[in-house]
Amino acid sequence: MSDIASQFKILQDAAPRMRQTTAKERADRLRSIWAALLERKDDIFKSGQEERRTNDVDVAAELVMIKGELDFTIKNLEKWMRPVKVKNSLATMGKRCEINYQSKGVVLNISAYNAPTAECIVPMIPAIAAGNTIAVKPSELAPISAQVMQEVINKALPADEAQVMQGGVEVSQELLTLPFNHIYYTGGMTVGRIVMKAAAEHFASITLEMGGKSPVIIDETANLENAATKLAWGRVMNAGQVCIAPEYVVIHESVKDKFLALMKEKIEALYNSDGSGLQNSSYVPRIINERHYTRIKGLVDDAVKKGAEVVFGGGGDKADRYIEPTILTNMSEDMEIMNEEVFGPVLSVVSYSTRSEVLDIIAKRPTPLAFYVYSTNKDNINYFLQNSTSGSAVVNNNCIQSGTNPNLPFGGVGTSGMGRIGGYEGFKHMSNARSVVHQPLDKFRDFLVQLPPYSKRYSDLIMKGLK
Repeated sequence: MSDIASQFKILQDAAPRMRQTTAKERADRLRSIWAALLERKDDIFKSGQEERRTNDVDVAAELVMIKGELDFTIKNLEKWMRPVKVKNSLATMGKRCEINYQSKGVVLNISAYNAPTAECIVPMIPAIAAGNTIAVKPSELAPISAQVMQEVINKALPADEAQVMQGGVEVSQELLTLPFNHIYYTGGMTVGRIVMKAAAEHFASITLEMGGKSPVIIDETANLENAATKLAWGRVMNAGQVCIAPEYVVIHESVKDKFLALMKEKIEALYNSDGSGLQNSSYVPRIINERHYTRIKGLVDDAVKKGAEVVFGGGGDKADRYIEPTILTNMSEDMEIMNEEVFGPVLSVVSYSTRSEVLDIIAKRPTPLAFYVYSTNKDNINYFLQNSTSGSAVVNNNCIQSGTNPNLPFGGVGTSGMGRIGGYEGFKHMSNARSVVHQPLDKFRDFLVQLPPYSKRYSDLIMKGLK
């Protein structure tokens, strides 16, 4: 038996005991996670600086988001674990019907590199709250963060309840051969398909969070200065390595030029306020590695070669893994950047003249994780929301729907993912919703009229139900 299989067996053996833990015991485990994170705060900051040159305030905001999810779960966990009584139907009259949320068993979290602390910890919160044991596979693209996360989790939780398994693709491949009860995966669609196939081998439930090309619609009534400010932030934040980042803008032709001028102005105002240059800004992180730098730069170069106009940026520094914040326009469908998730600080802009044209443009791409509308026209807002599908949507802002309100479930749909995380929905998704019917045995409620031979009264009652 390999080391990975042995680690899994430890978690599997402990799962029945973990299922029996109380709300207080699970809450104590969640508090231990926060204490261990806080103790290693400086190391978490340092790992972000070394891997992506992040700003400490941005990483602190990531930790605050985690704390919000932890606090909300701890506060509500006892209530969530109680049996949920449901109303009776005619067929269950006199009985007690309820839903019991029980643990699934062993959960696997295959996490991503772009927010390595949150990607490791956030899925652990509902998994532990629901009474599962968990294996965490940190991204090998952020090895310093992965090591810190292993040490944090090892300190916070017993080894038979949580295991961290570091390594590359070969580790993920072996993990996916094991009979986990639930798999949580964050990443791209190609690996997402592999995860789905592996889960099917063991009939494991899954949560997939896969991003995609999230559109932004800007109509002729939008507050352009407001939109440009928010989109400059939303696209450059974390160097565009954000699953819900705006990927491309579909803007009404009458306001396109003004918007492009404002975007240039706002990028400079937010990220070059001291005039030292965007590359020297402490607010512009780096791409995670050279391979992804080359991929993103290749998308920009391909678009330019095929006729795209560079409105802003377009450059980069391979040795520094720096992609200059970039705005492209004059786009065409044959450009790779219009069909591949960029995951970098590059925003493509296309124009429209009619509302139906917007829907046609968006429909050419896979179902997005996020969907943004900038407008002050309620009819336009409703039209775009009602005629589109996405995992989440925001009106007159962007990148504010994930990790900000635990009452809002977060996740994708179709090619952008499935399942939900966050608050009660996350707890339910990591649980088996078990229907339980309690039958009283007194003669007034334990009637057996449905058993053969059928009485005329029962037969007539059933036949009447067909009318």
